[in-house]
Amino acid sequence: MLLDLAKPGIMGIINLTEDSFYSSSRYNSASEILAAAEKMLSDGADILDLGGCSTRPGAVAVTAEVEKKRVCDALLLIRKAFPDAIISVDTYRAAVAEAAVSSGGADIINDISGGEMDRDMFALVARLNVPYIMMHMQGTPQTMQLNPTYGDVVAEVLLWLSERAARLRQAGVKDIILDPGFGFGKTTEHNFEMLRRFSEFRVAGLPLLAGLSRKSMIWKTLDITPDEALTGTAALNMTALMKGASILRVHDVREARQVVTLFEKIYPEGILFDQYS
Repeated sequence: MLLDLAKPGIMGIINLTEDSFYSSSRYNSASEILAAAEKMLSDGADILDLGGCSTRPGAVAVTAEVEKKRVCDALLLIRKAFPDAIISVDTYRAAVAEAAVSSGGADIINDISGGEMDRDMFALVARLNVPYIMMHMQGTPQTMQLNPTYGDVVAEVLLWLSERAARLRQAGVKDIILDPGFGFGKTTEHNFEMLRRFSEFRVAGLPLLAGLSRKSMIWKTLDITPDEALTGTAALNMTALMKGASILRVHDVREARQVVTLFEKIYPEGILFDQYS
């Protein structure tokens, strides 16, 4: 891996879109993108995650060419200004991922569909030999919140992730990170069940990413807006760390770094995570 995950890492979200659910995370001009990257890196981000196609519930997908241009233009800007930054591309399209890695210098592929929305993705990841973040999603961004249904959400998501991780390993992919996909084809109740039992995902033996930042499970529960959900995000991020998260994917890097610092102060030697199953 490019990043040592012995200690929790922070992934900062840079949305290159016009309709992401949290408006303050949208960056469209070159100056906005560079300013966001600089601030996140100075605030303690370990990874910058660039997304050129909104995947919020009900989002209308842009074309692959539009997404590719958004991502690659931003990558080249950031790579020139911050050559040592670790950058991931948030895409479910193999063509966009290939361009981002081959032409833009992306280090990591972050796929919300776990290879389901583009059957060429797994072969591409194996060929490029880059770390791959594999997220679970029931349905597509357009359908995922219509009627998400599970018998046991943790068991089913874990089985889904484990089966695909095994396929990737067989193809020679070494660096895989699992993301159970909070808010992607899950109800609020499903999301809290996954967080309560988050440590169970560690049975796969792979690093875990928690993407809880300003999600609807927070602001709907508290009857607030995404703009007001920072305190709730910090609370759930601490819970995720205590349950075994290796990476926190966040809009607010400075506050997430503070959470990690406090977590490490409480548990300087780490946690025996099987205590929390």
